[in-house]
Amino acid sequence: MSRPARPRALVLAPMRGPGRDRLWSLADVVYDPGAEHRPFRLLSAADLARRLDETGATILVTEADEVAGPVFDRPLRAVAATRGAPTNVDVAAATARGVPVLHTPARNADAVAELTVGLLLAVTRGIATADREVREGTAYAGGVLPYQRHRAWQLAGRTCGLVGLGAVGRAVRWRMEGLGMRVIASDPYAPEARHRLPELLAAADVVSVHAALGPATRGMIGERQFAAMREGAVYLNTARAELHDTGALVAALEAGRLAGAGLDHFEGSGSTRRPGSRRCRTWC
Repeated sequence: MSRPARPRALVLAPMRGPGRDRLWSLADVVYDPGAEHRPFRLLSAADLARRLDETGATILVTEADEVAGPVFDRPLRAVAATRGAPTNVDVAAATARGVPVLHTPARNADAVAELTVGLLLAVTRGIATADREVREGTAYAGGVLPYQRHRAWQLAGRTCGLVGLGAVGRAVRWRMEGLGMRVIASDPYAPEARHRLPELLAAADVVSVHAALGPATRGMIGERQFAAMREGAVYLNTARAELHDTGALVAALEAGRLAGAGLDHFEGSGSTRRPGSRRCRTWC
């Protein structure tokens, strides 16, 4: 009896480790991650459909390519999105065609947690600003010492408030505790998160947002919430920009209400005001 033909997989996302080895053992793989192209390559639905035709793949592994429309006219057996949520996949269309959609919750939890710590240190210690001053030769401009300009409170002994205690929030929690911070959390789905959001905002020196984006959380941090934070607090968001009102954040920074903000995601490129205040110690 002949063995069934091995399936062919088109892999457009970077992969490594045991999962990669397992896939390679089960399928013939066409490996072409968009992240390794310069510039970064994202395929439209039409381009992706053509790529499936060229390779004959029936398994698709994608990071951010558009998986919709004509893609589901191809004989796909499965789609895997290497994201916490398959936001680039038309799940309804996949369901209608009987194509299972896989995703990877918590895949980047540690990486995002590390970035959160990096942004916090960049904001509180003025690292990015000080680096730029050294490169531009302005570190001692106006006779002001860098020591005077970048003095900051230490993190040890301060309170960090986590808004969202999922995989990323939990990964951030022990890292902040390792810095000597007291950590509190607000999350209606996590029993160990014992603070309501207003209580957390009033108590935290650092507010770090890690909530999932949805109808109940979109714009959850707005003018009223920024006003409720402690004066001189630091705001971090390594989740989604739509979780806060960017205009309200800029206003809080320009008014000196907040000491700084660290962001790694922005909503659009031309729809929000650019931060220009000296109060905005670090924008990432």
